[in-house]
Amino acid sequence: MVSPWLWKAVRVAWILFLTVVSLRLADRLIQKHGAKLSAALPLTSLTQGLAKGIIWGIGGLILLDAFGISITPLLAALGVGGLAVALGLQDTLTNLFSGIYITIARKIRVGDYIKLDTGEEGYVVDIAWRSTRIRSLSNNLIIVPNTKLAQAIVTNYDLPTQDQAVLVELGIDYGSDLEKVERVTSEVAKEVMRQVAGGVPSFEPFVRYHTFSDAGIQFTVILRGSTFVDQYLVKHEFLKRIHRRYAKEGITLPSSLRTLILNSSAQPPR
Repeated sequence: MVSPWLWKAVRVAWILFLTVVSLRLADRLIQKHGAKLSAALPLTSLTQGLAKGIIWGIGGLILLDAFGISITPLLAALGVGGLAVALGLQDTLTNLFSGIYITIARKIRVGDYIKLDTGEEGYVVDIAWRSTRIRSLSNNLIIVPNTKLAQAIVTNYDLPTQDQAVLVELGIDYGSDLEKVERVTSEVAKEVMRQVAGGVPSFEPFVRYHTFSDAGIQFTVILRGSTFVDQYLVKHEFLKRIHRRYAKEGITLPSSLRTLILNSSAQPPR
């Protein structure tokens, strides 16, 4: 006759086996269908950890039932002891729930380029149970507690869309033909949009004059980049090409100067 303890040991082994198999199966499904699942719930370390925690929790409850331990008194004891634990882990739990809020709200997503009101900026690498990791353009890792991130003023350069305006400030000499300058500048800007990686070919660039200054007539050229970081290459190529084209067309880029007018009839101070 099979010993009751042996039977319980077989049940425990079987439950542990099913739990581990479920964990591995869930992990493979998440990795395989992560892109589809992210439409409903973003794929981060936090969401993966929660999924594994739920599976372990179910396995633990089944395991307790296998040993004949009633769950109801245990839950009551956890309710009393959980309050003390929550007070001791207040900061940790605050970060955890802040991370859940950030993940579900989807205002900050893995892969987005963001900038905090404190000046830190970069790509969101991962949202974990305690902190969010941000990779700067210099390839440094910025660790931000979830609580701080949830309370910060954040600029997300990937929302509502990734493409965004690229503004280039220029100036020309007062003797320039403004119609010609606008036409030439627009032609170069359109060329950059079509030919430079990161430009938006469908976008129609435009020029806006706005200031008479000591450095000539100031104006803004409005282009568009596919992502936030594309602005650097777009500006780089535009400035090179506009400088070459202005030289060819005889358009002068002024240097800053001030004119001092002296009144010779004025009496010198005594």
